[in-house]
Amino acid sequence: MSPLRISSLLGALGVALGAFGAHGLRPILESRQTLPVWQTASLYHLLHAIVLLWVSSQTPLPKAAFRFFTAGVLLFSGSLYVLALTSVARLGIITPLGGVALICGWLCLAFRRSEA
Repeated sequence: MSPLRISSLLGALGVALGAFGAHGLRPILESRQTLPVWQTASLYHLLHAIVLLWVSSQTPLPKAAFRFFTAGVLLFSGSLYVLALTSVARLGIITPLGGVALICGWLCLAFRRSEA
């Protein structure tokens, strides 16, 4: 699957999950007091989907950054979505790994070799 398609699908999923959490799941998330967790997951998900769109437009594709950002969204936001729904605290172990992957993605961009 192309980087542009992956980025676009992650963006669409981020919008859908954000809306679903704000409307369809709101009573469940409020009763578990995990609505802020869902909102954090959605914020990071959407922000990094936008970054992934930009990364996918670069030539040559910064593959390491793309992979780190994709893994980061899946691990960080994904674990928070599941944590918000299940309240299984053990899932919190995965979240920092996703955060580290997101940081690595940014660092890959920061230290990318310039074409100029």
